[in-house]
Amino acid sequence: MIRFDQFVLARLQEPPARVLEVGCGAGELTTALSIAGHDVLGIDPAAPHGTNFRRLTLDGLDEPGAFDAVVGAQALHRASDLDAALDRIVELLRPGGLLLLDELAWEALDEPTLDWLHGQRRALAAAGQGETPESLEALRADWEAEHLGQQSGAAMLEALDVRFEQLEHERTPYLHRLLGGVATEVLEEALVAAGAIAPLGFRYVGRPRSPQG
Repeated sequence: MIRFDQFVLARLQEPPARVLEVGCGAGELTTALSIAGHDVLGIDPAAPHGTNFRRLTLDGLDEPGAFDAVVGAQALHRASDLDAALDRIVELLRPGGLLLLDELAWEALDEPTLDWLHGQRRALAAAGQGETPESLEALRADWEAEHLGQQSGAAMLEALDVRFEQLEHERTPYLHRLLGGVATEVLEEALVAAGAIAPLGFRYVGRPRSPQG
């Protein structure tokens, strides 16, 4: 699976596009897009210092003019007010602009996927990486507690559909990000492709619907 920065770059117009990254975290994606020649602003309450970053949230953004694209990596499912966040994104995008997301549908964790995650964590613990996980039931309880109050993948897609015309939607592997290692990513991709475990991530591309719908 290609990295999200490559996914975004393949869909942006020729540089310099004006891009907003929501929830930029440590700034890796904002930096990668800037290096590629785009005019990028990354926002996050804990954003790094620098000319391409501002420490604020969507509702505090007062940049003049519209953006050609808004991107978000693992940010939307943490939104406390999903409708307000998406409405603000629509306001910030120029007509025909793109919203590009790399997201988590955490509620899609089913029994086979949970069992695989449990086994992978046990194997890592045996190799001295992390603690041995408790039972499957405890692991599920921890997963649900970690994501308590967060937006589900289904809720995000439903809210997106009201405001955006969907151009792309692809379910993607996710758990290797928690487990680490190229081999784990390859294994997860193979198991997802075979239908043995569920893909918990998704990538989305959409553009704002016209006022007529």
